Amino acid sequence: MVTKNVFELTQEGVNQLKEELAYLLGEARDKNIEALQEARAQGDLSENADYDAAREEQSRIESRILELQNILKNVKIIAESTDDSKVTIGKNIKVEFVGKGLTKEYKLVGTIEANPFDGKISNESPLGKAILNKKVGSTIKFKSETGKELEVKIISID
Repeated sequence: MVTKNVFELTQEGVNQLKEELAYLLGEARDKNIEALQEARAQGDLSENADYDAAREEQSRIESRILELQNILKNVKIIAESTDDSKVTIGKNIKVEFVGKGLTKEYKLVGTIEANPFDGKISNESPLGKAILNKKVGSTIKFKSETGKELEVKIISID
């Protein structure tokens, strides 16, 4: 029996993936076809670095298209709660790292949308799991990916 993956995303995440798919199916493919045609026009393909690079790019584009289509076909849109009293997916959360004098803002999202450099953390990350369903004022201890014990206090949810 084959089990299919269900990908949990916010509506914002679904929209971003649809935009990326549209770009890949249109502009990215068109540019790649032009690059392939230019490389073919150079002659001998056996030692043509431009042709090899264009073929690799074509492979990357087609793989990503298939991946996005699979995700969008098996997506479960996470309903963003209007209840700002507890941490749920889709919420912006401000936390203070206790004892560090450091305050950070994060958006809690599904795994596929996570991008820590953009302030988006996964609901399956150690911090995401620790703060899920907690309220403003809660202080939570958790272990980071590196095994370090950390403590955060939830300052605000919106």
